[in-house]
Amino acid sequence: MEAEELTTLIVVAVVALLVLIIAVKAVLVIPQAQAAVVERLGRYRTTAAPGLNILVPFFDRVRARIDLREQVVSFPPQPVITEDNLTVSIDTVVYFQVTDPRAAVYEISNYIIGVEQLTTTTLRNVVGGMSLEQTLTSRDQINNQLRGVLDEATGRWGIRVARVELKAIDPPPSIQDSMEKQMRADREKRAMILTAEGQRESAIKSAEGQKQASILSAEGAKQAAILAAEAERQSRILRAQGERAARYLQAQGQAKAIEKVFAAIKDGKPTPEVLAYQYLQTLPQMAQGDANKVWMIPSDFGKALEGFARQLGAKGDDGVFRYEPPVSEPSQARPEDDDASIADWFDTAPDPHVAEAVRAAEEVARKEVPSPLGTSTPSVRAAERSAVPALDADRADAPRSLEQPES
Repeated sequence: MEAEELTTLIVVAVVALLVLIIAVKAVLVIPQAQAAVVERLGRYRTTAAPGLNILVPFFDRVRARIDLREQVVSFPPQPVITEDNLTVSIDTVVYFQVTDPRAAVYEISNYIIGVEQLTTTTLRNVVGGMSLEQTLTSRDQINNQLRGVLDEATGRWGIRVARVELKAIDPPPSIQDSMEKQMRADREKRAMILTAEGQRESAIKSAEGQKQASILSAEGAKQAAILAAEAERQSRILRAQGERAARYLQAQGQAKAIEKVFAAIKDGKPTPEVLAYQYLQTLPQMAQGDANKVWMIPSDFGKALEGFARQLGAKGDDGVFRYEPPVSEPSQARPEDDDASIADWFDTAPDPHVAEAVRAAEEVARKEVPSPLGTSTPSVRAAERSAVPALDADRADAPRSLEQPES
């Protein structure tokens, strides 16, 4: 009995193990974005989709698991000869995606190697018809041509080529050195051109600035000369008027002094003795001075006094000549009396026309001068035109007090 129970346990264990193995082989779980190619007895049966799949144990097997995501493959640099017989090294990057797992497994043994070799041959065909300069400047054109050829050739492999990019294009070291020298020369050429253009613009701007400065200086000198001439004219006129009034007042003072002295002499009724005595007192004063070394008294001095007394006086009963004042004459116009025609000679009030001219000149001087770069000076010219007519009007409309008096 014990032997039979042991045999039964062994059989049950073997059956359970067999059932477990069959269950494991019958269940296939595929992750998302992947697919599995299933064969039955060596022939293609189906493509397992992501999720749970049931297989027939010992008859079905998974041939290959395919990644359905877009893949990026970078191929090593490939030497390519251009149209002008220069060898360049080009790195490429291919973006592709498997769209048909069955074709990717059965149509080509290794689709990645196939894509690499197809990319290399197509790249040599495309770049072989271009020069080095065209190759360096036509990356987009090369990328589009490579993508079109690869997408068409890999379509039967169940692969879709999304894009192809040239990662690097490296010419030979000698060509790189020549290109660097050429680029350096081009940069130096452009720098020299830009420097010359800058110097030219600077010279033009400086000349324009000097021109505008010269124009403004000339306009300022012209305005200053006009104002100085007008000021000199007004100054001379006022100075002449002042001298005229001073001389007139001096003449009036001298006339008044002479009149007072003459009136005092007449009121005093001097005798010839007094006149002779006054004459004798005057002689020493006449002899004073560095140039008067010798003074001679005339011999007929007595006769001169006698004739002087006879002319000024009348002989009295005692035989002495005495001064007789003349008969008073009717009053006449005295020199100290001012005439109405010269009343404005002594007017000291400021001339309003002169004040207006000075105000106009100050407004011109305070006006802001525009920028001389490419602009004219209309404000200065307008101010000058407004100030000069004002000065002309002042000269035309000057009052009588600023002009020479009429005779």
